[in-house]
Amino acid sequence: MKTAPNTNDEVIRTLDNPLIDDGGIRVLRGNLSPRGAVLKPSAASPELLKHRGRAVVFENLEHYKGRIVDESLDVTKDSVLVLKNCGPKGYPGMAEVGNIGLPPKLLREGVKDIVRISDARMSGTAYGTVVLHVAPEAATGGPLAAVRDGDWIELDCDAGTLHLDISEEELARRMREHEPPPVHSDGGYARLYVDHVLQADEGCDLDFLVGMRGAAVPRHSHWTSIKKRRRQD
Repeated sequence: MKTAPNTNDEVIRTLDNPLIDDGGIRVLRGNLSPRGAVLKPSAASPELLKHRGRAVVFENLEHYKGRIVDESLDVTKDSVLVLKNCGPKGYPGMAEVGNIGLPPKLLREGVKDIVRISDARMSGTAYGTVVLHVAPEAATGGPLAAVRDGDWIELDCDAGTLHLDISEEELARRMREHEPPPVHSDGGYARLYVDHVLQADEGCDLDFLVGMRGAAVPRHSHWTSIKKRRRQD
């Protein structure tokens, strides 16, 4: 809160006295992520924060697992790995699979990091030049769905941009031809989630819960816990 006291401005610094010049998170926007994507520069390789490379595309996690180990895979240290359909609806659940591993053929060459892009997420302690949370996700018809092997992709962290280097006309044509993947749910809560979950830039909330929550503490739902608390009191 703005009115909260700050007894040590070396710990909670003012805006005009930052610890470092730039923050730990950068939001990227462009024709590949119209509603934003997230990159963690502090975990990335500095030389890759401005990069242009050809896409190597994986349509889903299973496609990735089968293709990444292929010794004939057309991939170099300058490539950009693109993983689709791992977002809130596509996986479903926006799984922690965004920090996808490098091809074994590159690891044997000593390559430690290359640019990776997906609509998934990853742990905050993970390493790499990894663009996550691309919104809208591929499964809902976001531009990520249009990326094909060999497309040029440009990342510029300083400028906050993520660009698929094809014409607007070609992008529109590909999106018209795009067929959404089947929903990975037969019913129950999983289907409710897929039908109502919002995108990453909206917090992956359920649409019918937006604006419905207050700050009040609800009644306890387990009688045993209430009795235990009474004994402690």
